[in-house]
Amino acid sequence: QVQLVESGGGLVQAGGSLRLSCAASGRTFSYYAIGWFRQAPGKERDFVAAINWSGGSTYYTNSVKGRFTISRDNAKNTVYLQMNSLKPEDTAVYYCAVRYYSGSYYNPDEYDDWGRGTQVTVSS
Repeated sequence: QVQLVESGGGLVQAGGSLRLSCAASGRTFSYYAIGWFRQAPGKERDFVAAINWSGGSTYYTNSVKGRFTISRDNAKNTVYLQMNSLKPEDTAVYYCAVRYYSGSYYNPDEYDDWGRGTQVTVSS
């Protein structure tokens, strides 16, 4: 099992930037895909971005393409989500999750373990 801890959330004005981190411990982190998801109040948990085990492939939801960048440093057991040009609609709790087996990068049900989340609030 991989334990995940998110950090880096906070309050930022529209147009600002934040970098989220997802620190992992436990099973060999570098073997697995990692995804970022977000959940706004009263809404479902939605896919944001994902990265394969090596970092060679990345995936984004359309609304964040060109603004968010996912990356990983396997030596540090950490995945990052750089968020630029933030908008009020990006406000949510952001979660990272690990996927142990082959499957969809976009479906949260395909992920096996989750962090507790970090709050991102973007003011207008």
